[in-house]
Amino acid sequence: MDSSTVYDVIIVGGGIMGSTTAYYLTKKDPQLKVAVIERDLAYTRASTTLSMVNARIQFSLKQNVQISQYAFDVLEHFEDEMTVNDNRPSIAYHREGNLFLYKEDAVPDAKAAMAMQQELGCQVAWWTPDEVKQHYPLYAPEGVEGIVGATFGAQDGHFDAYAVLMAYKANARAQGANYIEDTVTALLADNGQITGLKTESGETYNASVVVNCAGAWCTDLAKTAGVSLPVEPTKRQCFCVDPAVKSDRPLPLTILPSGFYFRTETGGMILMGKSMAEDPVGYDFTWDQNRFMEIMWPELAEFVPAFERLKLIRGWAGLYAVNTLDGNAILGQWPELKGFYLANGFSGHGLQQGPAVGRYMSELITGATPTMDLSIFSPQRILEGKPLVEGGIV
Repeated sequence: MDSSTVYDVIIVGGGIMGSTTAYYLTKKDPQLKVAVIERDLAYTRASTTLSMVNARIQFSLKQNVQISQYAFDVLEHFEDEMTVNDNRPSIAYHREGNLFLYKEDAVPDAKAAMAMQQELGCQVAWWTPDEVKQHYPLYAPEGVEGIVGATFGAQDGHFDAYAVLMAYKANARAQGANYIEDTVTALLADNGQITGLKTESGETYNASVVVNCAGAWCTDLAKTAGVSLPVEPTKRQCFCVDPAVKSDRPLPLTILPSGFYFRTETGGMILMGKSMAEDPVGYDFTWDQNRFMEIMWPELAEFVPAFERLKLIRGWAGLYAVNTLDGNAILGQWPELKGFYLANGFSGHGLQQGPAVGRYMSELITGATPTMDLSIFSPQRILEGKPLVEGGIV
């Protein structure tokens, strides 16, 4: 057997989850032989690079809040701590806030979540519609029927996802991780133990630990080992517009009760999107201008009348790995297949969860005591069909 095809750990998927896991693994144990197999090292269809990018503290599950708190700490010091071979990343980290607007029926859950976030030391405040307008004069909350208030997370923000991914990848490689461009076609197992995998190029790689970080493709990968995951690749579309009237200040990621969201980008541009129940499942990367014209533009103009006149600059589509059980991450070893670890089902908030998840996966794999207890996300609940229950924002 060629020793070059034998690894201690093979990570399938080199996006944010795969690269943070590789980074923390090789940092924790430099002797580990780690491979990352990624189908496209240009990341043209990776959810990491097609994301509109957001890092927010506003979740209603305590562990999700703590995951974001760690991400905030990492991003704050990222450029200094992730410099490798004199290459200092520039991640354009902007903490412009997240503003969630609510109708009356959602207020109790929103305020309960806010109280929990505040207990954890988060900067989150309740604003009346008038306070929203005071902070952002272009906004017209009265234009959307039923809005009674909002929560504002001042520390929330966005960053350059590609720059963060490339920095994790560069550091992981500098610490010994081997990145391989290939497509995994089958996982290999023997007597309840993962033994490796096969790839499209005809290679067989052996390892007693394989980590599924395949994002929207995770269910297809798991299926080759007889593991069934409730995760669907769901298309999400984003649009960039140039409004005739520019805001005199950066606008936070603003989320309306309908699920429509937008924020400012460099040069006064506006980025926007909306997750809808009828979004197609599958590997579809086409984007539809009519979706913008018929659905998003009217909603934007209703809430920000000054943005009624605008020019559509571009659009794109990416994939969410939607956990249909409960919309939360699936983290840990699959109970029925030793050595097969999952970091899947992030349902749209995986990018900000990358640092905490990569660290946690490295601790599970090496047998270290987890710095943060994320056992609530164990795959056991998938086998048992027991979703995590939470109110308000997920």
